[in-house]
Amino acid sequence: MNSFSPHNGWVIIVTFLAALILTLMPLPSWLELLRPEWVMIVLIYWCLAIPERVGVIVGWVAGITLDVATGSLLGQHALELALVAFIVVKLHKRIRLFPVWQQAITVLLLALLTQLITVWVNGVIDRPTGGFTGWLPSLTTLLLWPPLFMLLRRIRRFYRVR
Repeated sequence: MNSFSPHNGWVIIVTFLAALILTLMPLPSWLELLRPEWVMIVLIYWCLAIPERVGVIVGWVAGITLDVATGSLLGQHALELALVAFIVVKLHKRIRLFPVWQQAITVLLLALLTQLITVWVNGVIDRPTGGFTGWLPSLTTLLLWPPLFMLLRRIRRFYRVR
């Protein structure tokens, strides 16, 4: 049941598609402010788990896909996710040693970095920034890291993704 291919790369694609669907799923306006960075969480996990297979190029492709799907400035999420993938791949040996709660703090810092890039890009193109509420998705991303880490690790082990 759990062996479609030698390395089961389809599992990685399915997790990215699930993250994209969660990103695009309509939410009430009050909950929209808290939407976590689903694609970034999945990217960070796979960059930590198998950095030789998931890296900057996958981050860039996921970002371009997110740009097209959300209608944002083309290349904005691509830049953010490629930078996140680069940092995580470079530091994956150190980050793996951290307990999950310390990894969550690292994820928070990466989410804040992407929010900072978003604010910068929006300032350059004269688009209004969200103010304080624009930083709330970083906090929900922090809170979701531990359970999503455990879920994705269980999926990776079950399907023997290497």
